[in-house]
Amino acid sequence: MPFPRKRPRQQRSRETVAAILEGAAQVFEREGYERTTTNRVAERAGVSIGTLYQYFPNKDALLWALGEEHVTELARSVEEVFAQAGALDLPLDETVGRLLEAFVASHAHRPLLHRVLYDRAPRPGDTAARLRAAQHGMGAAMAAHLGRLGLADRALAGFLGQAFVQGLEAQAHGLLLGAPAGEEQARRLRQLRELWTRALTVDGLDTDLTPAGTD
Repeated sequence: MPFPRKRPRQQRSRETVAAILEGAAQVFEREGYERTTTNRVAERAGVSIGTLYQYFPNKDALLWALGEEHVTELARSVEEVFAQAGALDLPLDETVGRLLEAFVASHAHRPLLHRVLYDRAPRPGDTAARLRAAQHGMGAAMAAHLGRLGLADRALAGFLGQAFVQGLEAQAHGLLLGAPAGEEQARRLRQLRELWTRALTVDGLDTDLTPAGTD
């Protein structure tokens, strides 16, 4: 199974695991998935291969742990945006813009590593369940924001919130990571901000499209 062998409990152990994961990130970036080995990672991290194996049985376990870090950091960034949206009573377009920026920043950080994560990270059943739970939580937060702004009733807001998060995840990979940095990426962000602001404003939307039982 591609899971870490144990979780570090003491500060020194946590520092060791952090060094191993940073070493793994650098090797995956430089070598890609196929050429990465645990020996290369241990050498890069400055630890013995025995120490690495105390925590990670193989390179898939390293990649799994890096993927977990990515999901956790993205969820934290999204939570911060929604906290700001509630505290500052942000309008929809500003909230959408900040969420787009959070997704792009998360996906654009170390893009070579992220490409390996996206293409090769193992996704056993419970990992997939955690990803779905994180996605659902982000969608629920958007649904609550739409309700707070009075833009949709509960059922429709739930549907729109989930559609928004799933669409944004796909667009972060397909439309934004491939765009050159600078003005081209900024242009795409402006276009997506306008697109999603219109899509989430339900005036004229056929509310019969809302799936039955959506909450």
